[in-house]
Amino acid sequence: MFGLKAERNHDQVVGTRYAVGAFSLWGILPLYWKALKNVPVPQIIAHRIVWSFVVVVILLLFQHRIQELKQAVSSWRYRFFFLLSAVTLGTNWFIYIWAVNAGYIVETSMGYFINPLLNVLLGMLFLRERLNFWQAISVALAFTGVLYMTLQYGKLPWIALSLAFSFAFYGLLRKTSHAGSLIGLLIETIILSPAALTSIVLRQLSGTGALGSVSFVSHILLVCAGIVTATPLLWFAHAARRIPLASVGFIQYLAPSIQLVIGVIVFKEPFTSVHMVSFSLIWGALSIYSLSNTVIMQRFTPGGKKACGG
Repeated sequence: MFGLKAERNHDQVVGTRYAVGAFSLWGILPLYWKALKNVPVPQIIAHRIVWSFVVVVILLLFQHRIQELKQAVSSWRYRFFFLLSAVTLGTNWFIYIWAVNAGYIVETSMGYFINPLLNVLLGMLFLRERLNFWQAISVALAFTGVLYMTLQYGKLPWIALSLAFSFAFYGLLRKTSHAGSLIGLLIETIILSPAALTSIVLRQLSGTGALGSVSFVSHILLVCAGIVTATPLLWFAHAARRIPLASVGFIQYLAPSIQLVIGVIVFKEPFTSVHMVSFSLIWGALSIYSLSNTVIMQRFTPGGKKACGG
């Protein structure tokens, strides 16, 4: 009995470390992509795709898991959803790296703060999941935060919304595949790699390619793009197996929090009173959602335990 408890405690500690490591790495990635700002974004994306494919293949060969590939694409339905998820992932990567290097790190962080709540909304719309009273309040509060910024600036925070929606739909598509994160990334990079590799080769032949024309450090960063893509995914997979998803959910806010700090403090991006109000509404929404299933919140639910949607 004590041995089992000690093992569970060990898993909790190890899982938490993996989760913190994964989301911390995702949080500091703006520094990585900023270091490549002298390379055009399409070329960064192409290299990220190709080198991610190489790294994931090596990892799965080492783990003797390539045979899982057949099962993951066993039906046309799964293949179709992987095609959609590959396109969605590529779009998300492009918008994110472009936004970081264009000086919109603060807005990218907003996108990833919104993302968990958008996942909840998509679950309700497409998977017939139900929202309790406080979860519905949290979604409405986040919407208010986005609406406030839109009205104050006179335009939608399209970068934040594009990142939030693309990553939320990516998660929805991946949920239907039942494939692990690395297997899924392998299939997606298999789909994207032909176009990415063709782009790299054509640019090199035309003399506009990054290879051979950028600094040694930039060469290393381009090649290592696959490692920084696969590593947090691998850590996240280890964490998800060891700790409750609720714990993972709390820790995931570490990534956009670090991005926000980097944007404001390191790169001196503006953080106005409008940002403060909008972010405060979104942070409030996240807090309410995180506590929505606790006994304390259920005591304050009007009419008892009710759900919305479905």
